[in-house]
Amino acid sequence: MKALLPLLTLALAGCGSRGELKPSANTTPPAIPYGATATPTPQDLLNSSVQARPRRSDELLRSSERRDPDPFDLPPSN
Repeated sequence: MKALLPLLTLALAGCGSRGELKPSANTTPPAIPYGATATPTPQDLLNSSVQARPRRSDELLRSSERRDPDPFDLPPSN
């Protein structure tokens, strides 16, 4: 068991290595998206648009305010 521990830690140390990703040989690049004029770069694909990731609303206390009574909020009829 003690001989297995250094081997196991060495194997786990290799899991955290980081390197630049490269496409494998003999593969075609991704297709151009519909309506795009050029193929987006990987950096373009990593940056999300404002529509995909909207900004946070500044009105944080709006949901904790007391609501006005709703005249259409009626109990169910039997």
